[in-house]
Amino acid sequence: MITTLHIKNIGIIDDLTIDLNKGLNVLTGETGAGKTLIIDSLGIISGGRFSKEMIRKGETNSFVEICMYEPKNENAIDGNIIVSREINLNGKNMCKINGRMVTVSELKNFMTKFIEIHGQNDNQSLFDNKFHLKYLDGYIKEEILNIKNEYKEKYQRYIEIKKQLKANYGDEKERERKLDLLKYQINEIQEANLKEKEENQLEEKRKIIINSEKISKNLNEADIAIGENSIDNLNIAIRALEKIENIDEIYIKTSNNLKNIYYELQEISRDISNYREEIYFDEQEREEIEQRLDLIYSLKRKYGNNIREIIDYKNEIQKEIKHIENLDEYNNKLKKELKQIKEEMTILAQKMNELRVKYGNKLSNKVNEILEELEMKNAKINIHINYIQEEFFENGKDEVEFYIRTNLGEDEKPLSKIASGGEMSRIMLAIKKVLADTDKMPILIFDEIDTGISGKAANAVAEKLNGISKNHQVLCISHLPSIAAIADYNYFISKKVIEDRTNTNIKLLNERETIEEIARISSGEINETTIQYAMQLRNKKAS
Repeated sequence: MITTLHIKNIGIIDDLTIDLNKGLNVLTGETGAGKTLIIDSLGIISGGRFSKEMIRKGETNSFVEICMYEPKNENAIDGNIIVSREINLNGKNMCKINGRMVTVSELKNFMTKFIEIHGQNDNQSLFDNKFHLKYLDGYIKEEILNIKNEYKEKYQRYIEIKKQLKANYGDEKERERKLDLLKYQINEIQEANLKEKEENQLEEKRKIIINSEKISKNLNEADIAIGENSIDNLNIAIRALEKIENIDEIYIKTSNNLKNIYYELQEISRDISNYREEIYFDEQEREEIEQRLDLIYSLKRKYGNNIREIIDYKNEIQKEIKHIENLDEYNNKLKKELKQIKEEMTILAQKMNELRVKYGNKLSNKVNEILEELEMKNAKINIHINYIQEEFFENGKDEVEFYIRTNLGEDEKPLSKIASGGEMSRIMLAIKKVLADTDKMPILIFDEIDTGISGKAANAVAEKLNGISKNHQVLCISHLPSIAAIADYNYFISKKVIEDRTNTNIKLLNERETIEEIARISSGEINETTIQYAMQLRNKKAS
């Protein structure tokens, strides 16, 4: 249940804190005081859509926070769950569950376990046929529960086997496609006949061929510069120094150094000459090198960053091909188990289908009885149960959808395509009343549930809300005295103008104030007659 709701900067709400209680909480008050904004805020904290126009004028952000008490919930800390959502003008959302940051989607998924909102625009569970099946199975209760649990165990194994077969290429077409792909890849790599250091060698060779003209020109200049004259001149210098070697040792040393230079220069000159003879330009060879490098680059894009990785990849897919070709025996065992489990699931699904058809008629009749009490006399709910031969779903082979005919002479249509907001709230109320003992949703919120009704219908709505509140925390905005009178807790919503700004206020009413509020909404005035009428309604609740 929600224990505290804190709203800040939404519409005319400045900063509002509401302490809520078990049972039926009814909110009444002045028109335009902010009652709907409170419901909108609960929609926002439940992961609903938010418009920046809802941010209070002059403020940069809105903030909603609730504290829920759910002692048996694994997400609760000492029974408490604190959820908050802050929305800024720039569109940035900050959502937290017990202080942990979550996305809006995660917030929505989390809150669907706790809060259900029913109003003009918030009956999403009635639009979703997954909830329709949930409502029907909740009505059937224990009679379907064991069958459903047994089916779900088998369904989980069914999903596991299908995943294993897919991972093991158990599908013949998929396996053949995979083998064809792997064999093509191996052939492509093998035909390339790659060598590990080949790429670097080709790169160097291509570089030389491309630059052959430049290399030849500069080698020629170097050869000319060294030339025979340079070597001859060094030889003359050596001979001159040899003539004075006996005069001083330094001449011997210098002569030896010069001889070394002479021999080295001769060697360099021979090398340059050889380089010149080796330089050539062959267009055909260049094209062959380019094609070979293109092939290597193409294989690198597909199979690895270098030749070593490509070769390693080839070895891996050789092993994979061998693995796939030897999977038949294991896959055949899985397929045999899959066939058996499908037969068992089909039997269980048929049993569930029989129960759903049987109880679907009963649930339809009970909901229709309550709809008649809620002044929807011509409305008829009909639960369609479609057994799908070809498919297995998590809860069997049934697709369950609620259909409705709202007026005599009309065709029935899916619920989501025909009912208005006010009708949807009453339809949901009827369903919730039938399922009150089994429905696990802890918090139910009804907005505009009394639209267009009065008298007997209003009393019936009040009675149904009272019954539901025995098993759920119920929040209801109402304009009807019969609903206000049946409440366990009454809240009055008002607005005040402070320093030229309108602010929403909320007050938990005591018994005297509750009587006066019932009197006010019954006729618009508080006098002795309306007070007596309000006391009669209140005494009826007590009795």
